[in-house]
Amino acid sequence: MSIVFKLKQSNELALIYRFFKRLFIKYIYGLKSVHKTFNIGGKCNISKDFKAGEYSYVGNNCLIYPGVSIGRYTMLAQNVQIIGADHNYDIPGIPSTFSGRPTLKKTFIGRDVWIGANSIVMAGVKIGDGSIVAAGSIVTKDVDPFVIVGGVPAKFLRKRFYSAEDELKHLNMLDGEVLKNVRNKPVTIN
Repeated sequence: MSIVFKLKQSNELALIYRFFKRLFIKYIYGLKSVHKTFNIGGKCNISKDFKAGEYSYVGNNCLIYPGVSIGRYTMLAQNVQIIGADHNYDIPGIPSTFSGRPTLKKTFIGRDVWIGANSIVMAGVKIGDGSIVAAGSIVTKDVDPFVIVGGVPAKFLRKRFYSAEDELKHLNMLDGEVLKNVRNKPVTIN
């Protein structure tokens, strides 16, 4: 086993690393409305008004416009973009580039949502608690809670859970106390 791998397995070093990473996120990115447990996976372009709940995560190379909030336990994989709806295009006789910008609508992404890699979410969309967006999807409309959507444009694929009782159990967990984090450690490959 390499020394780097052993260091990554150390809980004590991970806590020190996360402390400095939080300082970096708060001061370099200017993100003042993210929970102290929020994590970022690499270089991103995120609006300073971004709001993020407990144990939420934004992957490497994400682009997030103003007015976006994500709930606790929500994960955005790498290359996710939350963009769009930022140009007037319907004024006759004026090119779009000179037509100004409309007021940008707020984007709400619920708790325990997973947005797959390379997905695009259009600004102003609401994604319900517990939903999953398949990798490479383009979300143009609101997404109901506890569903899996995918495609271009994203469409309903199936429910996340198999029964209403499972949904209620998950919702009770989301409404309850914040769960204690169990740190994900690098996977070992034999």
